[in-house]
Amino acid sequence: MRFTSTLLLLPSIALAQDQQPLADKVKGWFKQAQSYVQSVQSAAPSIPKVEVEDPVDAAASAAEAKLVHHLTLDNWQGILQPTAQSNPDEPEEWMVFINGANKTCYGMCERADKAWKEAVPLLSAQPSGPQLASIDCDAEQILCNSWAVGPPSIYVMLLPHVLPDQTKPQTTIYAVPLNRTTVTAMDINNIHAKEEYKKLTPYEGYFHPFDGLIAQYGLSVPLAHLMWGLAKMPSWLPMVAISLGTRTFMGRRTGRGNQPAPAQGGAAQ
Repeated sequence: MRFTSTLLLLPSIALAQDQQPLADKVKGWFKQAQSYVQSVQSAAPSIPKVEVEDPVDAAASAAEAKLVHHLTLDNWQGILQPTAQSNPDEPEEWMVFINGANKTCYGMCERADKAWKEAVPLLSAQPSGPQLASIDCDAEQILCNSWAVGPPSIYVMLLPHVLPDQTKPQTTIYAVPLNRTTVTAMDINNIHAKEEYKKLTPYEGYFHPFDGLIAQYGLSVPLAHLMWGLAKMPSWLPMVAISLGTRTFMGRRTGRGNQPAPAQGGAAQ
């Protein structure tokens, strides 16, 4: 009798064991699915992540070898010369960016400086791109004074090769001003790409760095120092000097007028 009752209780015991909470069953199914996905991901080959490079960065990387020469009073004559790889039958194009900061540009050259930095990769990426150089007029005030240039601007120089008889043709220079508030990298790029500089008249004044009258007589640097000294002079000093000079001059003239007349000859007998 006891055996028979035990047999009758077996189905109810099994059913009690199978009656687990539904939430526990769902958690178990989720864990099984998660482990399966992880096993599949570990077995599948990893796909490398492809990054799209910015066009400007790509151009900068491709033109990394292109150097922007920083000109100073001591090195500019040695740098601004046709390179060995240029065509000896044609002048070589150079673009010189003339920049400044608080001293010479009164803090208004930041946009032009940013545009130049963005234009350098564009110019360098071109097969026939010009050689590049720059001048910081804040640091090289004497050099900028000797050229009589001010920021922001660009000098496009066509540097000729020395002829077989050791003579050198004249250097053609175009002075291209830059707008401080609107200039962009494309504006600077188009100076070369579209030859915008040829719309201007070549500079042939006294302060021409190579062929000007002042440079030919070797007076560029002394005159630049004089101009630099006058710029450093306080505004009141010339007025004081003029006032003292005027008073001295007028005092001498007044002194002569107050002198007694020379004695006349003796009275007639």
